[in-house]
Amino acid sequence: MDEPSKNSKTGSKTSSKVVDDFVGGLSDEHRMLVVLKAQLYGGSWEPMLDDLKNRLDGKPYIFKLVNRINDDIERIREMCEFENEHNIDLADYVELS
Repeated sequence: MDEPSKNSKTGSKTSSKVVDDFVGGLSDEHRMLVVLKAQLYGGSWEPMLDDLKNRLDGKPYIFKLVNRINDDIERIREMCEFENEHNIDLADYVELS
């Protein structure tokens, strides 16, 4: 099993090569969602998903994303599942600036 190591870009722990590979393969759209999760939604996917679903339903929402709501919902589900499987927060691995 890989030992946690320091990620020089963010100063956070890297749990394995699987995490590094996953983060390295994230599209700009995925990275944007990770940044928004960290900066606007207190590090949680659920409020962001609620906002997107509310927007689709014509209900009030907090943050307006571009016209890719269904794609973003799928990206969030994928990244949330990865975070849960590897017990990490992708925001620790994606530059937030």
